[in-house]
Amino acid sequence: MLFAVTGGKGGVGKSTVATALAFHLAKRSKVLLLDLDAECPNDHLILGMEMKKIGEVETMIPEFDYGACQKCGRCSRVCREHAILFVKGKYPILIPEQCIGCKACELACPVNAITEGTRTIGEILLGRKGNLTLLAGRVKPGVEESSMVVNAVKRRADFEGYDYVFIDTAAGTHCSVISALLGCDVALAVTEPTPLGSHDLELILKLTRKLGIKSYVVINKAGVGDERLIERVVKRYRTSVIARIPYSREIEKRYVEGKPVIHEAIENLTMRLQSMR
Repeated sequence: MLFAVTGGKGGVGKSTVATALAFHLAKRSKVLLLDLDAECPNDHLILGMEMKKIGEVETMIPEFDYGACQKCGRCSRVCREHAILFVKGKYPILIPEQCIGCKACELACPVNAITEGTRTIGEILLGRKGNLTLLAGRVKPGVEESSMVVNAVKRRADFEGYDYVFIDTAAGTHCSVISALLGCDVALAVTEPTPLGSHDLELILKLTRKLGIKSYVVINKAGVGDERLIERVVKRYRTSVIARIPYSREIEKRYVEGKPVIHEAIENLTMRLQSMR
């Protein structure tokens, strides 16, 4: 069973919850945690885990044969990412940071003037501590689209032999979050009891509903705001709050020290997840 820990708003505690659950369950079970916030993977910092690079992520990038190019501009017109700039009468200009390697330009070229090159866009990292395995993706600076790194990490992951698999997504509802969520069985939408927290919770629940993923809500920093804001969204999307993690100086202290959170609310949440398997 694949559990996603997600949430629309940044800073609500997705990584805090994901690492706490993985750490707690790894005391008695084999756990795999995928850190798929490829632009800022930080689960290893909370877990105090050393990571090593085990692979690079490469993608196709078009190479132009200007001797054969007829300056027709078809490559630019089919590029959904606007990675190819075309001015009439000029050769096409590639903006590599925008390219996602979809090969549409290569297929559209009527004279086969585009061939496949490669470029490195990220890396895959691995760490282990006891029964817990952490696999993470990290995109190279300057690369605009991180979903290719997310997909590469998921392909590299071997789910066999693990009792629990958690996927820690990036914030938001963009392409890399969708890539991370695809294939998950249950989503834990982490939020905070604030107006922005409730607004972005609705966005992520709308997304998980479209993806057909069963979703539950985890309220982090409980007690600092108005939980009625969250409860209204929860009722609207016919789900439930399965954990309330209070704002606590002790939780903050462990986070700053690079230690997974230990709290009664996390222990209760792990028991709920065990009952879902």
